[in-house]
Amino acid sequence: MKLTKRFCIIGAAAALSISTAVMAAPTFINILTGGTSGVYYPIGVALSQLYSNGIEGSKTSVQATKASVENLNLLQAGRGELALALGDSVSAAWEGDTEAGFKAPLKKLRVIAATYPNFIQIVANKDAGIKSLEDLKGKRISVGAPKSGTELNARAIFAAAGLSYDDMGKVEFLPYAESVELIKNRQLDATLQSSGLGMAAIRDLAATMDINFVAIPEAVVAKINNPAYQVGVITANTYEGQTEDVSTVAIQNLLVSHSKVSDEVAYQMTKLMFDNLERLGNAHSAAKDISLEKATKNLPIPMHPGAERYYKEVNAL
Repeated sequence: MKLTKRFCIIGAAAALSISTAVMAAPTFINILTGGTSGVYYPIGVALSQLYSNGIEGSKTSVQATKASVENLNLLQAGRGELALALGDSVSAAWEGDTEAGFKAPLKKLRVIAATYPNFIQIVANKDAGIKSLEDLKGKRISVGAPKSGTELNARAIFAAAGLSYDDMGKVEFLPYAESVELIKNRQLDATLQSSGLGMAAIRDLAATMDINFVAIPEAVVAKINNPAYQVGVITANTYEGQTEDVSTVAIQNLLVSHSKVSDEVAYQMTKLMFDNLERLGNAHSAAKDISLEKATKNLPIPMHPGAERYYKEVNAL
């Protein structure tokens, strides 16, 4: 009898121990960003810090990636909980556009928020004499990592302008920092990058050498015929030596999660972001464009129920 009672006590203690261990299991939040010299990365770091302090039991990490396309494929595979991605890439992922780098429709994706716009920024060594899209013919240019969100933008813009990669003297598929270094070393003439304004790599290039910003006219934007591509402006003095506004393309960035992330975690991620917008803006000036008013507008895929709960609470839906 005593032996039976002893085993019952031991069994109960073991069950309590297992239950406590399960309850104490950490919530992993891996945030997928982009190259460390871009805008996604510092914003991802700031979000990671907010979640680490604000979500009890969370273990956060920030992963540098090739940005939009890789991020979305990683989310679908459950290898991240939150990512930044361009709106046109998110649409392509949902549809399973193989040309854009998606082998099948990524139906686990869920939006947390529309954030700030990316601006297509085509910069060239001033000595290369590139002042227009037409001037890129025969020149050496980098267009972002292959099948990245930036590279998909490059294809769309060049096609609308009546250009293709075959018109260029040389095309490299490199991210921000590497592209800028090759321009500095006179191994490239220009680069097309999709990023928030004031990105570190272009600031560095502008401080090092004289550069031209190549305009993308409104007529070219219209010919792209994709609602994700809107007319944008790189305002004067965004970069050293850039004294005039430059017409370009703006594409909204989205914060994306997936359906396996719990509603509670998605709710907390959304709430903490909007409760700390000033802190995000301090991480990078591009994040100052994030607002509740724009967060739920023109989303190309379903919203995460956890995020939806937050927006209903604050009357943003």
